[in-house]
Amino acid sequence: MLRAPDGATIEEIMAATGWQSHTVRGAVAGALKKKLGLEVTSEKVENRGRVYKLPAA
Repeated sequence: MLRAPDGATIEEIMAATGWQSHTVRGAVAGALKKKLGLEVTSEKVENRGRVYKLPAA
């Protein structure tokens, strides 16, 4: 989801995983950024809110 060209919002990740918002944010900040060292970016997109993305593999 995060590698998709349009990225993913917290709400979209919640719908796909069944996780709560704090769990999604924790996974992005803790597991993906800190533990795996991935470059997760975020930007505010009109009509979608904050969108998170990973660079292409």
